[in-house]
Amino acid sequence: MNVLVINCGSSSLKYQLINTDTEEVLAKGLCERIGMDGSVLTHQPAGKDKVTIQAPMPDHKVAVSMVIDSLTDKNYGVVDSLDAIDAVGHRVVHGGESFSEAIKINDEVIEAIKECNDLAPLHNPANLIGIDACQALMPDVPMVAVFDTAFHQTMPVKAYLYGLPYEYYEKYKVRRYGFHGTSHSYVSKRAAEILGKDYNNFKVIVCHLGNGASISAVCNGKCVDTSMGLTPLEGLIMGTRSGDLDPAILEFICKKENISIEEMNTVLNKKSGVLGMSGVSSDFRDLTAARDAGNKRAADTLDTYAYNVAKYIGSYVAAMNGVDAIVFTAGVGENTQSVRKAVSEYFGYLGTEIDDEKNAVRGEEIVISKPGSKVALMVVPTNEELAIARETLALVK
Repeated sequence: MNVLVINCGSSSLKYQLINTDTEEVLAKGLCERIGMDGSVLTHQPAGKDKVTIQAPMPDHKVAVSMVIDSLTDKNYGVVDSLDAIDAVGHRVVHGGESFSEAIKINDEVIEAIKECNDLAPLHNPANLIGIDACQALMPDVPMVAVFDTAFHQTMPVKAYLYGLPYEYYEKYKVRRYGFHGTSHSYVSKRAAEILGKDYNNFKVIVCHLGNGASISAVCNGKCVDTSMGLTPLEGLIMGTRSGDLDPAILEFICKKENISIEEMNTVLNKKSGVLGMSGVSSDFRDLTAARDAGNKRAADTLDTYAYNVAKYIGSYVAAMNGVDAIVFTAGVGENTQSVRKAVSEYFGYLGTEIDDEKNAVRGEEIVISKPGSKVALMVVPTNEELAIARETLALVK
Protein backbone atom coordinates (compact mmCIF):
# COMPACT_ATOMS: atom_id res chain seq x y z
CA MET A 1 0.00 0.00 0.00
CA ASN A 2 1.19 3.53 -0.83
CA VAL A 3 0.39 6.16 1.80
CA LEU A 4 0.80 9.86 1.08
CA VAL A 5 1.72 11.74 4.28
CA ILE A 6 0.73 15.41 4.29
CA ASN A 7 1.91 18.06 6.76
CA CYS A 8 0.32 21.43 5.99
CA GLY A 9 1.41 24.78 7.36
CA SER A 10 -0.23 28.12 6.69
CA SER A 11 1.99 28.73 3.63
CA SER A 12 3.78 25.40 3.21
CA LEU A 13 3.11 21.73 2.56
CA LYS A 14 5.53 18.89 3.31
CA TYR A 15 4.87 15.44 1.91
CA GLN A 16 6.21 11.92 1.65
CA LEU A 17 4.89 8.97 -0.34
CA ILE A 18 5.68 5.79 1.57
CA ASN A 19 5.30 2.17 0.48
CA THR A 20 4.03 0.68 3.73
CA ASP A 21 4.89 -2.88 2.64
CA THR A 22 8.60 -2.07 2.61
CA GLU A 23 8.44 1.26 4.53
CA GLU A 24 10.48 2.78 1.71
CA VAL A 25 10.11 6.50 1.00
CA LEU A 26 9.28 6.63 -2.71
CA ALA A 27 9.40 10.42 -2.86
CA LYS A 28 9.32 13.45 -0.58
CA GLY A 29 9.11 17.17 -1.04
CA LEU A 30 8.10 20.61 0.08
CA CYS A 31 5.82 23.32 -1.29
CA GLU A 32 6.83 26.76 -0.04
CA ARG A 33 5.30 30.25 -0.19
CA ILE A 34 1.76 29.04 -0.91
CA GLY A 35 -0.46 32.07 -1.49
CA MET A 36 2.56 34.33 -2.00
CA ASP A 37 4.85 35.40 -4.79
CA GLY A 38 7.75 33.09 -5.54
CA SER A 39 5.98 29.78 -4.83
CA VAL A 40 8.24 26.77 -5.31
CA LEU A 41 7.93 22.98 -5.07
CA THR A 42 11.04 20.93 -4.31
CA HIS A 43 10.47 17.27 -5.21
CA GLN A 44 12.90 14.46 -4.35
CA PRO A 45 12.10 11.08 -5.93
CA ALA A 46 14.03 8.13 -4.52
CA GLY A 47 17.06 7.33 -6.62
CA LYS A 48 16.60 10.32 -8.91
CA ASP A 49 17.79 13.91 -9.01
CA LYS A 50 15.94 16.56 -7.04
CA VAL A 51 13.46 18.61 -9.07
CA THR A 52 12.59 22.27 -8.40
CA ILE A 53 9.39 23.63 -9.88
CA GLN A 54 8.63 27.33 -9.66
CA ALA A 55 4.97 28.07 -10.37
CA PRO A 56 2.13 30.08 -8.79
CA MET A 57 0.39 28.31 -5.89
CA PRO A 58 -2.50 30.60 -4.96
CA ASP A 59 -3.87 28.05 -2.49
CA HIS A 60 -3.28 24.60 -1.00
CA LYS A 61 -5.54 22.88 -3.54
CA VAL A 62 -3.17 23.98 -6.30
CA ALA A 63 -0.20 22.88 -4.20
CA VAL A 64 -1.69 19.41 -3.64
CA SER A 65 -2.44 19.16 -7.37
CA MET A 66 1.21 19.98 -8.12
CA VAL A 67 2.35 17.35 -5.65
CA ILE A 68 0.19 14.71 -7.34
CA ASP A 69 1.46 15.80 -10.76
CA SER A 70 5.05 15.46 -9.51
CA LEU A 71 4.42 12.01 -8.05
CA THR A 72 2.89 10.78 -11.33
CA ASP A 73 5.13 12.63 -13.81
CA LYS A 74 6.56 10.31 -16.49
CA ASN A 75 10.10 11.70 -16.02
CA TYR A 76 10.50 12.21 -12.28
CA GLY A 77 7.38 10.62 -10.83
CA VAL A 78 7.34 7.41 -8.80
CA VAL A 79 3.85 6.02 -9.50
CA ASP A 80 1.86 5.67 -12.71
CA SER A 81 -1.32 7.43 -11.63
CA LEU A 82 -3.36 8.83 -8.78
CA ASP A 83 -4.90 5.37 -8.39
CA ALA A 84 -1.58 4.21 -6.92
CA ILE A 85 -2.12 6.38 -3.83
CA ASP A 86 -4.12 4.14 -1.50
CA ALA A 87 -4.54 6.47 1.50
CA VAL A 88 -3.55 9.87 2.85
CA GLY A 89 -2.32 10.49 6.40
CA HIS A 90 -2.64 14.07 7.62
CA ARG A 91 -0.65 15.52 10.49
CA VAL A 92 -3.00 17.54 12.71
CA VAL A 93 -1.38 19.49 15.52
CA HIS A 94 -4.13 19.72 18.14
CA GLY A 95 -6.84 17.19 18.89
CA GLY A 96 -7.71 18.51 22.33
CA GLU A 97 -9.41 15.92 24.51
CA SER A 98 -11.48 14.66 21.58
CA PHE A 99 -8.82 12.42 20.05
CA SER A 100 -6.58 9.96 21.87
CA GLU A 101 -5.60 8.13 18.68
CA ALA A 102 -5.58 8.49 14.92
CA ILE A 103 -8.98 8.44 13.23
CA LYS A 104 -10.50 8.16 9.76
CA ILE A 105 -11.59 11.58 8.58
CA ASN A 106 -15.28 12.31 8.07
CA ASP A 107 -17.48 15.39 8.51
CA GLU A 108 -17.81 14.84 12.27
CA VAL A 109 -14.04 14.58 12.68
CA ILE A 110 -13.52 17.78 10.71
CA GLU A 111 -15.98 19.64 12.95
CA ALA A 112 -14.21 18.31 16.06
CA ILE A 113 -10.85 19.49 14.71
CA LYS A 114 -12.35 22.93 14.05
CA GLU A 115 -13.42 23.08 17.70
CA CYS A 116 -9.73 22.81 18.63
CA ASN A 117 -8.73 25.78 16.45
CA ASP A 118 -8.60 28.11 19.45
CA LEU A 119 -5.99 25.83 21.01
CA ALA A 120 -3.74 25.91 17.93
CA PRO A 121 -4.77 28.94 15.85
CA LEU A 122 -1.61 28.90 13.71
CA HIS A 123 -1.69 25.19 12.94
CA ASN A 124 -5.11 23.54 12.96
CA PRO A 125 -6.70 25.83 10.33
CA ALA A 126 -3.77 25.09 8.01
CA ASN A 127 -4.09 21.35 8.67
CA LEU A 128 -7.79 21.58 7.77
CA ILE A 129 -6.97 23.42 4.54
CA GLY A 130 -4.73 20.52 3.55
CA ILE A 131 -7.44 17.99 4.34
CA ASP A 132 -10.00 19.95 2.31
CA ALA A 133 -7.61 20.24 -0.65
CA CYS A 134 -6.85 16.51 -0.67
CA GLN A 135 -10.53 15.57 -0.35
CA ALA A 136 -11.38 17.79 -3.32
CA LEU A 137 -8.74 16.14 -5.52
CA MET A 138 -8.97 12.58 -4.14
CA PRO A 139 -12.60 12.17 -3.02
CA ASP A 140 -12.49 8.37 -3.04
CA VAL A 141 -9.17 7.95 -1.23
CA PRO A 142 -9.45 7.18 2.52
CA MET A 143 -7.90 9.83 4.75
CA VAL A 144 -6.68 9.67 8.33
CA ALA A 145 -5.91 12.38 10.88
CA VAL A 146 -2.90 11.73 13.13
CA PHE A 147 -2.65 14.15 16.05
CA ASP A 148 0.47 15.60 17.70
CA THR A 149 -1.42 15.59 20.99
CA ALA A 150 -2.94 12.09 20.87
CA PHE A 151 0.00 10.13 22.31
CA HIS A 152 -0.06 12.29 25.43
CA GLN A 153 -3.74 11.73 26.17
CA THR A 154 -2.80 8.85 28.49
CA MET A 155 -1.41 11.35 31.01
CA PRO A 156 -3.14 11.12 34.41
CA VAL A 157 -5.09 14.08 35.76
CA LYS A 158 -2.27 14.95 38.18
CA ALA A 159 0.08 15.46 35.22
CA TYR A 160 -2.13 17.67 33.07
CA LEU A 161 -4.01 19.98 35.45
CA TYR A 162 -2.68 23.50 36.06
CA GLY A 163 -2.86 25.35 39.37
CA LEU A 164 -5.64 27.60 38.08
CA PRO A 165 -9.33 27.94 38.98
CA TYR A 166 -10.92 24.68 37.84
CA GLU A 167 -13.57 26.56 35.91
CA TYR A 168 -10.93 27.45 33.27
CA TYR A 169 -10.47 23.77 32.59
CA GLU A 170 -14.22 23.16 32.57
CA LYS A 171 -15.04 26.10 30.29
CA TYR A 172 -11.99 26.38 28.06
CA LYS A 173 -10.15 23.04 28.47
CA VAL A 174 -7.04 24.81 29.76
CA ARG A 175 -4.68 21.93 30.62
CA ARG A 176 -1.44 20.33 29.54
CA TYR A 177 -1.72 18.58 26.16
CA GLY A 178 1.83 18.10 24.90
CA PHE A 179 3.06 17.95 21.30
CA HIS A 180 5.52 16.04 19.08
CA GLY A 181 3.38 13.00 19.93
CA THR A 182 4.14 11.04 16.76
CA SER A 183 7.86 11.48 17.40
CA HIS A 184 7.65 10.45 21.07
CA SER A 185 5.55 7.42 20.14
CA TYR A 186 7.87 6.27 17.34
CA VAL A 187 11.11 6.82 19.26
CA SER A 188 9.95 5.22 22.52
CA LYS A 189 8.79 2.09 20.64
CA ARG A 190 11.96 1.94 18.56
CA ALA A 191 14.15 2.26 21.67
CA ALA A 192 12.43 -0.76 23.20
CA GLU A 193 12.99 -2.74 19.97
CA ILE A 194 16.70 -1.86 19.85
CA LEU A 195 17.22 -2.90 23.47
CA GLY A 196 15.10 -6.04 23.12
CA LYS A 197 12.72 -4.85 25.81
CA ASP A 198 8.99 -5.39 26.22
CA TYR A 199 7.49 -1.95 25.44
CA ASN A 200 4.73 -2.58 27.96
CA ASN A 201 7.29 -3.19 30.71
CA PHE A 202 9.72 -0.40 29.90
CA LYS A 203 10.40 3.06 31.35
CA VAL A 204 11.85 5.50 28.83
CA ILE A 205 12.42 9.25 28.67
CA VAL A 206 12.42 10.66 25.14
CA CYS A 207 14.22 13.97 24.55
CA HIS A 208 12.95 15.48 21.28
CA LEU A 209 15.49 18.28 20.96
CA GLY A 210 15.10 20.40 17.85
CA ASN A 211 14.26 24.04 17.21
CA GLY A 212 11.09 23.09 19.06
CA ALA A 213 11.86 20.76 21.94
CA SER A 214 9.95 18.55 24.34
CA ILE A 215 10.53 15.65 26.70
CA SER A 216 8.16 12.80 27.51
CA ALA A 217 8.03 10.15 30.21
CA VAL A 218 6.72 6.86 28.82
CA CYS A 219 5.98 4.19 31.40
CA ASN A 220 4.91 0.71 30.31
CA GLY A 221 3.77 1.86 26.89
CA LYS A 222 1.89 4.98 28.00
CA CYS A 223 2.91 8.62 28.18
CA VAL A 224 2.57 9.77 31.80
CA ASP A 225 3.98 13.29 31.44
CA THR A 226 5.42 15.68 28.88
CA SER A 227 7.03 19.11 28.97
CA MET A 228 4.92 21.11 26.48
CA GLY A 229 1.58 22.35 27.75
CA LEU A 230 -1.57 23.99 26.44
CA THR A 231 0.65 25.26 23.62
CA PRO A 232 4.16 24.36 22.39
CA LEU A 233 5.58 27.34 24.30
CA GLU A 234 5.82 25.65 27.70
CA GLY A 235 8.67 23.47 28.87
CA LEU A 236 12.26 23.45 27.67
CA ILE A 237 14.25 26.41 26.44
CA MET A 238 14.06 26.05 22.64
CA GLY A 239 15.49 27.65 19.52
CA THR A 240 13.38 30.81 19.70
CA ARG A 241 10.81 29.93 22.40
CA SER A 242 11.32 30.83 26.04
CA GLY A 243 9.97 27.67 27.66
CA ASP A 244 9.08 27.87 31.35
CA LEU A 245 9.19 31.23 33.09
CA ASP A 246 7.52 33.17 35.90
CA PRO A 247 4.18 34.29 34.38
CA ALA A 248 4.46 37.64 36.18
CA ILE A 249 7.37 38.45 33.85
CA LEU A 250 4.86 39.07 31.05
CA GLU A 251 3.11 41.98 32.78
CA PHE A 252 6.43 43.31 34.08
CA ILE A 253 8.04 43.51 30.63
CA CYS A 254 4.85 44.72 28.92
CA LYS A 255 4.77 47.70 31.27
CA LYS A 256 8.50 48.39 31.06
CA GLU A 257 8.61 48.14 27.25
CA ASN A 258 5.12 49.55 26.68
CA ILE A 259 4.10 46.60 24.50
CA SER A 260 0.88 44.61 24.18
CA ILE A 261 0.36 41.03 25.30
CA GLU A 262 0.27 40.06 21.61
CA GLU A 263 3.67 41.67 21.08
CA MET A 264 4.95 39.93 24.21
CA ASN A 265 3.69 36.62 22.85
CA THR A 266 5.74 37.22 19.70
CA VAL A 267 8.82 37.86 21.86
CA LEU A 268 8.26 34.62 23.77
CA ASN A 269 7.75 32.53 20.62
CA LYS A 270 10.11 34.06 18.09
CA LYS A 271 12.76 36.16 19.86
CA SER A 272 13.55 34.15 22.98
CA GLY A 273 15.10 30.75 23.64
CA VAL A 274 18.75 30.23 22.78
CA LEU A 275 18.50 32.94 20.11
CA GLY A 276 17.46 35.61 22.60
CA MET A 277 19.77 34.38 25.35
CA SER A 278 22.90 34.19 23.22
CA GLY A 279 22.30 36.95 20.71
CA VAL A 280 24.01 34.64 18.22
CA SER A 281 21.59 32.20 16.63
CA SER A 282 18.91 29.58 17.18
CA ASP A 283 21.15 27.08 15.35
CA PHE A 284 23.22 24.99 17.75
CA ARG A 285 26.04 24.71 15.22
CA ASP A 286 26.44 28.49 15.36
CA LEU A 287 26.18 28.48 19.14
CA THR A 288 28.82 25.77 19.50
CA ALA A 289 31.18 27.59 17.15
CA ALA A 290 30.66 30.86 19.06
CA ARG A 291 31.33 29.15 22.38
CA ASP A 292 34.49 27.53 21.03
CA ALA A 293 35.60 30.98 19.82
CA GLY A 294 35.30 32.33 23.36
CA ASN A 295 31.79 33.85 23.33
CA LYS A 296 30.73 33.73 27.00
CA ARG A 297 27.03 34.34 26.33
CA ALA A 298 26.99 31.41 23.92
CA ALA A 299 28.72 29.24 26.53
CA ASP A 300 26.29 30.31 29.25
CA THR A 301 23.35 29.65 26.93
CA LEU A 302 24.49 26.12 26.13
CA ASP A 303 25.14 25.41 29.83
CA THR A 304 21.68 26.69 30.74
CA TYR A 305 20.07 24.65 27.98
CA ALA A 306 21.71 21.39 29.09
CA TYR A 307 20.84 22.09 32.73
CA ASN A 308 17.21 22.74 31.77
CA VAL A 309 16.98 19.45 29.85
CA ALA A 310 18.62 17.53 32.70
CA LYS A 311 16.19 18.97 35.26
CA TYR A 312 13.21 17.76 33.26
CA ILE A 313 14.73 14.32 32.83
CA GLY A 314 15.42 14.12 36.57
CA SER A 315 11.83 15.04 37.39
CA TYR A 316 10.54 12.31 35.09
CA VAL A 317 12.84 9.72 36.65
CA ALA A 318 11.11 10.60 39.93
CA ALA A 319 7.64 10.56 38.33
CA MET A 320 8.18 7.02 37.01
CA ASN A 321 10.18 5.85 40.05
CA GLY A 322 13.05 4.85 37.80
CA VAL A 323 14.05 4.70 34.14
CA ASP A 324 15.49 2.09 31.77
CA ALA A 325 16.58 4.36 28.91
CA ILE A 326 17.08 8.04 28.08
CA VAL A 327 16.82 8.69 24.35
CA PHE A 328 17.92 11.71 22.29
CA THR A 329 16.19 12.52 19.01
CA ALA A 330 15.34 15.34 16.53
CA GLY A 331 17.81 17.81 15.00
CA VAL A 332 19.83 18.74 18.08
CA GLY A 333 19.38 15.42 19.88
CA GLU A 334 20.51 13.41 16.88
CA ASN A 335 23.38 15.58 15.70
CA THR A 336 24.92 17.64 18.52
CA GLN A 337 27.20 15.39 20.54
CA SER A 338 28.30 18.17 22.90
CA VAL A 339 24.69 18.74 24.03
CA ARG A 340 24.15 15.01 24.61
CA LYS A 341 27.35 14.83 26.65
CA ALA A 342 26.56 17.94 28.70
CA VAL A 343 23.09 16.61 29.54
CA SER A 344 24.28 13.08 30.28
CA GLU A 345 26.93 14.23 32.73
CA TYR A 346 24.14 14.97 35.22
CA PHE A 347 23.14 11.29 35.43
CA GLY A 348 25.99 9.66 37.27
CA TYR A 349 23.60 8.99 40.14
CA LEU A 350 21.65 6.70 37.80
CA GLY A 351 24.65 4.44 37.31
CA THR A 352 25.20 5.42 33.71
CA GLU A 353 28.18 6.88 31.87
CA ILE A 354 28.44 8.17 28.33
CA ASP A 355 30.91 6.57 25.92
CA ASP A 356 32.65 9.45 24.15
CA GLU A 357 33.63 7.36 21.14
CA LYS A 358 30.09 6.07 20.58
CA ASN A 359 28.71 9.56 21.21
CA ALA A 360 30.75 10.95 18.30
CA VAL A 361 27.97 10.16 15.82
CA ARG A 362 25.36 12.10 13.90
CA GLY A 363 21.91 10.81 13.01
CA GLU A 364 22.51 7.13 13.77
CA GLU A 365 20.68 4.61 15.93
CA ILE A 366 23.17 3.80 18.67
CA VAL A 367 23.52 3.15 22.39
CA ILE A 368 25.98 5.79 23.61
CA SER A 369 26.33 4.67 27.23
CA LYS A 370 29.21 2.47 28.34
CA PRO A 371 28.68 -1.29 28.76
CA GLY A 372 27.38 -2.09 32.23
CA SER A 373 25.47 1.18 32.60
CA LYS A 374 22.27 0.64 34.56
CA VAL A 375 20.41 3.13 32.37
CA ALA A 376 20.91 3.09 28.60
CA LEU A 377 21.71 6.39 26.88
CA MET A 378 20.63 6.27 23.25
CA VAL A 379 20.30 8.16 19.98
CA VAL A 380 17.27 7.20 17.88
CA PRO A 381 16.53 9.36 14.82
CA THR A 382 12.86 10.25 14.71
CA ASN A 383 10.64 9.43 11.77
CA GLU A 384 7.31 11.19 12.21
CA GLU A 385 6.23 10.57 8.61
CA LEU A 386 6.70 6.83 8.97
CA ALA A 387 4.78 6.90 12.25
CA ILE A 388 1.89 8.69 10.50
CA ALA A 389 2.00 6.21 7.61
CA ARG A 390 1.89 3.26 10.03
CA GLU A 391 -1.10 4.67 11.90
CA THR A 392 -2.86 5.40 8.61
CA LEU A 393 -2.23 1.87 7.37
CA ALA A 394 -3.61 0.38 10.59
CA LEU A 395 -6.92 2.18 10.06
CA VAL A 396 -7.45 1.65 6.33
CA LYS A 397 -5.96 -1.77 5.52
